[in-house]
Amino acid sequence: MPQVSLTALVAHAKAGDRVISFPTDTVPALAVRPDRADLIFATKQRSQEKPLILMAAAPNDLWSFVQGDVEAQQIWQQVAARYWPGALTLVLPASDRVPDAIHPTDPTTIGLRVPCHPVAQAILAQTGPLATTSANLSGQPPLETMGAIAAQFPEVMLLLPDELARLTSTSSVGEVGANESASGVPSTVIKWSNSTWQVLRAGAVKLEI
Repeated sequence: MPQVSLTALVAHAKAGDRVISFPTDTVPALAVRPDRADLIFATKQRSQEKPLILMAAAPNDLWSFVQGDVEAQQIWQQVAARYWPGALTLVLPASDRVPDAIHPTDPTTIGLRVPCHPVAQAILAQTGPLATTSANLSGQPPLETMGAIAAQFPEVMLLLPDELARLTSTSSVGEVGANESASGVPSTVIKWSNSTWQVLRAGAVKLEI
């Protein structure tokens, strides 16, 4: 299994030549440069009717990927300020900056999230926004450990254990340490539709909107 340094992992993510994986605050993610989202669909054996989401280190890294009137954008940003970083995915109208590869069958919307996890934050701060999804074969439960991901996806790039230890500030990294601040519960997903929010998936965040 390809376990590499943070520098190497970021370099491959930027090059768009490999799918990478890292822990998040919900379940571990598979991630790739947005315009190479086809690599994730192939790796997961995922239907192209199921979109990926854009994950970034900060809200300001994501707003250029959506479009809406001033009032709507203010509402989106207020919700983001309240729940990000965190386990909430916002599905919003996509701008023309979103590559079609992320959602080939419906390019009109895009899911956005800022994770609350030191490893995810460290990677995304250097790569910029990445197209992401949970680490599992399509239709199967999300994998929850780096070891399980390595076994299921031997071609996916992971961080070296000592890099995980350094970034999570744990004294020992095993299956628990690498994923210690993850809930194991997928993110809550809400969609902006007809000037209101629609809950698409109940998850880790209990909303007050």
